[in-house]
Amino acid sequence: MGAGCPRRGTGPPDGGWGWAVLGACFVVTGFAYGFPKAVSVFFRELMSDFGAGYSDTAWVSSIMLAMLYGTGPVSSILVTRFGCRPVMLVGGLLASAGMVLASFATRLLELYLTAGVLTGLGLALNFQPSLIMLGLYFERRRPLANGLAAAGSPVFLSALSPLGQRLLEHFGWRGGFLLLGGLLLHCCACGAVMRPPTGPRRDRAPVAEEAAEGGGTTLRLREAPPGGRARRRLLDVAVCTERAFAVYVVTKFLMALGLFVPAILLVNYAKDAGVPDADAAFLLSIVGFVDIVARPACGALAGLARLRPHVAYLFSLALLANGLTDLGSARARSYGALVAFCIAFGLSYGMVGALQFEVLMSVVGAPRFPSALGLVLLVEAVAVLIGPPSAGRLVDVLKSYEIIFYLAGSEVALAGLFLAVATHCGLHCSRDIPPGPGSENGASGTEDAEAEGDSEAEGDSETLPAGVADPGSLEALQVLSPQSRPTEPEAEVGPRLDPELDARPDPEPDLEPDPKLVQHAAQ
Repeated sequence: MGAGCPRRGTGPPDGGWGWAVLGACFVVTGFAYGFPKAVSVFFRELMSDFGAGYSDTAWVSSIMLAMLYGTGPVSSILVTRFGCRPVMLVGGLLASAGMVLASFATRLLELYLTAGVLTGLGLALNFQPSLIMLGLYFERRRPLANGLAAAGSPVFLSALSPLGQRLLEHFGWRGGFLLLGGLLLHCCACGAVMRPPTGPRRDRAPVAEEAAEGGGTTLRLREAPPGGRARRRLLDVAVCTERAFAVYVVTKFLMALGLFVPAILLVNYAKDAGVPDADAAFLLSIVGFVDIVARPACGALAGLARLRPHVAYLFSLALLANGLTDLGSARARSYGALVAFCIAFGLSYGMVGALQFEVLMSVVGAPRFPSALGLVLLVEAVAVLIGPPSAGRLVDVLKSYEIIFYLAGSEVALAGLFLAVATHCGLHCSRDIPPGPGSENGASGTEDAEAEGDSEAEGDSETLPAGVADPGSLEALQVLSPQSRPTEPEAEVGPRLDPELDARPDPEPDLEPDPKLVQHAAQ
């Protein structure tokens, strides 16, 4: 990755500056997921000023979400090329500039380009790098860190919506957009916090040179050229060939088709059931409060030693619970039944939010996580653009919410069942496959695939024998003598002897003189 990858052999710190990174990730996640929904507070004023309908105005939030998900591969390429911190700083400026420019808009098209495209792109360039950096700082406590970071979504959603309403009342929608643009500058502060973990960079492998100083031999490190062996791919699409990743992508696509539909239609569904407007709006607050508690609690639960290896099953259980909740509430009409649905939905929804990226990290590993996350978000963007709009059209045609809840619950439950069955079958297949000749102590197929993917990402086609140090580590660096230094810098993967002995010139071989030649020379 562009900057900030810890070198092999030294794990993430699991604390220290990582807690500051976690706080920044909490804020960025809150803005990324809460801001597109909080903007809906201004829709009524926008409809009045521009003379547009609700569906036309709602495209502002839809475009913002589409940019957040659909630009995942672009964000992955930029992170790999420039690192997390520069990308987040630029993303914060873009997000802020989009809202500031939107405050001067005179047409809906200008709102689409500024608040939709520009702000959505800026949020995307903050969201994905923050998750990548979080994975670099946490390993043992990573499930808890992911759960705490994911809690930023319900917290900011419950805070930004009332704030937007107050800004609208005092300053109008233009002043509100301007002030929200200034608020988004906090993303730049979060990006500045993303200091790479200590350790040598891995994008350019260090190469050893020998320098004679005072008759001795010293070791000097320098970076390999960009065309050397350590060059990494900007977007590792080879991750799509892994079965575990393909299973995860299919699961996320099915999940995104129906996961967000009940939350979007909940208020109108309650109003059609005869619930007063204030009580119907409070149902979303119930979901948010339960979600705030569920995400960090589920993250701490997934970090337990006994559950950590089975986090995929826990994720499938959360999906199944969410789908069954939707199916069970399709005929709920009383306010008490709707409150029970909100509690169960908020609990399962929080579990899904806390575990989704933890499962992806465990599937592909840290080296491939940037590329995998970008591709997953792209697939999820397609599902988000299909699911909720289709549900809205069905409601207009059927004039009923019951079938919508049945469809959404079936899609999410199917995603959970598919993940559980695929994980179970994949586990049995990996047990049936004998370990290869290059594996030690029966290493699992997942570890072999991760090691193979890491070597491909670094452009190294050689296979290192067992027990040999990493070419990028200090133990594997070659101390080159002036007489035998190659033209292209190269790190030797085998062990070396004493550098002082290596620096000496090779002694002349002891040869017995030929008597005939000696006699001929004397004559």
